[in-house]
Amino acid sequence: MDSLKESEISVRELPIDTQSLQAFLAVADSGSFSRAAEQLHLTQPAVSKRIAVLEVQIDARLFDRIGRRVSLTEAGRVLLPRARQILVMVDDSRRALGNLEGSVAGSLTLATSHHIGLHRLPPLLQAYTREHPEVRLDLHFLDSEEAYQGVLDGSLEIAVVTLAPHPDEQLQVVPVWIDRLCFVCAPDHPLAELDHPSLQTLCEYDAVLPGPLTFTRGLIESRFAAAGLQLPVALSTNYLETLKMMTAIGLGWSLLPERLVAGELHVLDVDHPPIHRPLGYLVHRSRTLSNPARAMLAQLDAALEPAARAWS
Repeated sequence: MDSLKESEISVRELPIDTQSLQAFLAVADSGSFSRAAEQLHLTQPAVSKRIAVLEVQIDARLFDRIGRRVSLTEAGRVLLPRARQILVMVDDSRRALGNLEGSVAGSLTLATSHHIGLHRLPPLLQAYTREHPEVRLDLHFLDSEEAYQGVLDGSLEIAVVTLAPHPDEQLQVVPVWIDRLCFVCAPDHPLAELDHPSLQTLCEYDAVLPGPLTFTRGLIESRFAAAGLQLPVALSTNYLETLKMMTAIGLGWSLLPERLVAGELHVLDVDHPPIHRPLGYLVHRSRTLSNPARAMLAQLDAALEPAARAWS
């Protein structure tokens, strides 16, 4: 099959075969036919057949298969955003028709970070499921940055995550809670002996912090950079509970949400204004939300903290 140029693919010209498009996206996102089959609850031959059908329909090969490696061809890269667009359009149409019934039922795809899922959402989700028992929650635990991208590309309906400092204009972003980040260390760490350590003093010791590409790490780095300082990061992970453990055993100082600081950690009275991060929800402005999603947003809006209202 000949390679497909970008100008040769348009949404209107593509056959609307949603099953084949779903299989194509699953393989493209996972980089594997076997993982795509697991994700779609299909056999691997069934996934391969759907891809083959799509390749015949558009008269172009979509994947190069070299050994166990699967990569998109030029035609596959051109089709990828259009396939997402088609499936979002189809889902929007289904939601719009379902909303006409007025009932809060069906599936709700919701992504959240591990920290928010463990420490903020449980009472809200409990109340939601009691009030709307006919809704099936499809809950994804993802890094905030990954969930943010999922809402942007249409694979997620709602994300409840750490908010980006400069959100994309395509997204509606609403703060719900404000996390105060505390400077902490182990009780026997040398910093624990100091009354009011400065940021410069902190930089003389190893830090354990969220990963370099996270919104929280960016927020922390900006404060140190404003003081002309570079963070001495020894270890990093995106899981705050793991950071708490590494701090507690003396691997370095850290910045953790106030709700997570308890018992085994020493809170440092650092000579610096408090650092806060907004947590909340985001949806795509162009997406038609389902009735279950609207009900979830109403519940989140009702949970808004006063500090979050001021943040907005």
